[in-house]
Amino acid sequence: MDLGIKGKRALVCASSKGLGLGCAEALAAAGVDLVMNARGADALEASAERLRSAYGVNVVTVAADVATEEGQAAVIKAAQGVDILVNNAGGPPPGMWTDWDREDFIKALDANMLAPIALIKALVPAMMDRGWGRVVNITSQSVRAPIGVLGLSNSARTGLTGYVAGTSRQVAGKGVNINNLLPGIHATDRADALDGGVVAAKGITLDEARKERASGIPAGRYGTRDEFGAACAFLCSQHAGFIVGQSILLDGGATNITM
Repeated sequence: MDLGIKGKRALVCASSKGLGLGCAEALAAAGVDLVMNARGADALEASAERLRSAYGVNVVTVAADVATEEGQAAVIKAAQGVDILVNNAGGPPPGMWTDWDREDFIKALDANMLAPIALIKALVPAMMDRGWGRVVNITSQSVRAPIGVLGLSNSARTGLTGYVAGTSRQVAGKGVNINNLLPGIHATDRADALDGGVVAAKGITLDEARKERASGIPAGRYGTRDEFGAACAFLCSQHAGFIVGQSILLDGGATNITM
């Protein structure tokens, strides 16, 4: 399918690896020029060079932490005029409700709620002026079905979802669509870290931990960054203009809900 976005320009946050890289690659394959952001400069530039070589698109890199004001300013400066924004950031650490203090919640909010909002506020007005734009926020399945040990993530990402619910409907009439993708378990570094927690808690091997977690997914496996990226690229395409303010699960059926 021709996504109809060749020649557009996208900012993809946290895109040196994992789901962010999957989104960046799917957009590059569709002919979209990129501004790629991540905290680690070496991994970021290596991924960017691979996409330049593979797809012939222009790729600008910004090594910065978008959870900070300085990082946001650097990314926003490089991303002026983008048509597509993909918000993404690593999730906060797991734990128990008794583990977290105010500062832990502030860090989670800065990374997983307030940074995406800052980028939306900075970049969406120009999209509205041009009459076309797409924003995809990568959040988590936990906003539909909270995960006990991910209380920080549950809180911050659900806050972003509430913000998007209202904002998306205010900007849709200007041709800008804002939606959320809610990943379940995918084969990424984040999954490795959570699998490691299961290993430590239960005294089992890493393979056993992965099999145990995969057994709770009706699809019987972890997702891949490629299929996640393809879903993101579709939401950024010309074909997604009537999808507004939705939170779409990509979890292999793991979230057991009807609606």
